[in-house]
Amino acid sequence: MKTLHELVADKLERADGATREALLRIPLDNIERWLANGHTAPHRLEQWRQMVRRAQASPEGFQELLALLRDDREPTQRLKDFAPFAGVLTREERHQAVSECAYHF
Repeated sequence: MKTLHELVADKLERADGATREALLRIPLDNIERWLANGHTAPHRLEQWRQMVRRAQASPEGFQELLALLRDDREPTQRLKDFAPFAGVLTREERHQAVSECAYHF
């Protein structure tokens, strides 16, 4: 079973260049909005911002982001608790995935 983070990684990986850039803009916009609203973990959001920017800047950075989204180890799970990828998957993709996804603590 795939997690929602893995499904985000799959969608990013399948996307063409222009679509990928638009999809990566979503977490950056979320980060800006959440920080402006006083998010309780700005350091985590800054970590995500740097990772997404690296993903935009180079193929290596993009592969690092995909690997992080697919990583299920404990240190990564804590960071993913603050993942800014809301809106990358469509409502239909989320609904279709609910029965296929596993929730990780």
